[in-house]
Amino acid sequence: MQSIRATTRLKIMCQHMISRSVSSKVNVNGVDLAYQKVGTGQHVVLLLPGALGCGETDFKPQINGLDRDKLTIVSWDPRGYGRSIPPDRDFPVDFFYRDAHDAAGLMKNLGFAKYSLLGWSDGGNTAGIVAAKYPNNIDKLILWGSNSFITKEDMDLFEKVRDISRWSEAMRKPMIDIYGEEYFRQKWSDWVNGCIKIFNERNGDIFRKELEHICAPTLIIHGEKDAMVPRFHPEYLHKNIKGSIIDYWENAKHNLHLKYADRFNAQVENFLLK
Repeated sequence: MQSIRATTRLKIMCQHMISRSVSSKVNVNGVDLAYQKVGTGQHVVLLLPGALGCGETDFKPQINGLDRDKLTIVSWDPRGYGRSIPPDRDFPVDFFYRDAHDAAGLMKNLGFAKYSLLGWSDGGNTAGIVAAKYPNNIDKLILWGSNSFITKEDMDLFEKVRDISRWSEAMRKPMIDIYGEEYFRQKWSDWVNGCIKIFNERNGDIFRKELEHICAPTLIIHGEKDAMVPRFHPEYLHKNIKGSIIDYWENAKHNLHLKYADRFNAQVENFLLK
């Protein structure tokens, strides 16, 4: 009898979770974009992944750990990433702006007129552009591991990580599991080349000129041991986004939201819901 009751409770829990989770695709700007939606909260938040990232690789602790009763959480796979293939990913000089318009188009298509943005790494760059270009739609903005411009120092860092065989197994494996080694190796190298284009053709400007147009309350988090994004980048964001606040995490690295998920989620909920 106890076993039957336990099985029944498990079925009810699973049905409840399924009813609160949607995973699908929607056509935006001529491409089919994959997304996942969980939660029933009034405050809507879009999670924007890093380079070649998607919800599965970049945001599992947030999708599973953020308060679904208070938040509606949308994660997406940008075009050419994750389940948003086809098309194959390319990196024209304006690829961050293209991703930003795709992200805003996705949220409009899903019927969300007001939402917050959580952007990590490349996703933070995209989020910053969305916040600047669509200010009436953005409630709050959280950035970490992001940079509004590219310097020679950054290019040297990117070249050091171009060869994925030099990555740690923990960093490389999730991407290869999603893409296969050949696609990931090629597209990561293409990403580095895309950054070189921005450096050469836009004087390194990703979205530096957009910062003055961001009016949403903004939280910037920076891991002091971030090997990919030097401290001068979050300092510049903080200085040039009006009213922003910044929090330095002493022992954290680039993926602080994964390594310290509980602390990160608590800070996110406090900032979004206060």
